[in-house]
Amino acid sequence: MYKRSEKVAEAIHEIVSQLLVKGLKDPRIGFVTVTGVKVTDDLHHATVYFTVVGSEEEKKATAAGLASSCSFIRKGMGKLLRMRYVPELHFVYDTSLDYGNRIDAILKEIGTEGDVDA
Repeated sequence: MYKRSEKVAEAIHEIVSQLLVKGLKDPRIGFVTVTGVKVTDDLHHATVYFTVVGSEEEKKATAAGLASSCSFIRKGMGKLLRMRYVPELHFVYDTSLDYGNRIDAILKEIGTEGDVDA
């Protein structure tokens, strides 16, 4: 059985993803993918995890753009969620994709070295 916070997290994930696809006007926001949302049990705070394609500078710019767009995003969420209180949003860059890519690179490197030694 779902907790209410999990249902709200799913709704926020969908709404934020839709708002990003429709396009925020901030030029700092690049090609963003929402990877997950966690909402506190009291429904007052939501952490939105995202990834973005690009350099480290573009990632930082996108994070700044998302942070400055929080009020606009919350306003859009308020219309769709029909909740008494719309959670405060906190955007956090999801490092799991970078971590996975690094592991793949290490495994390929190890595999290449193993082929040379054999």
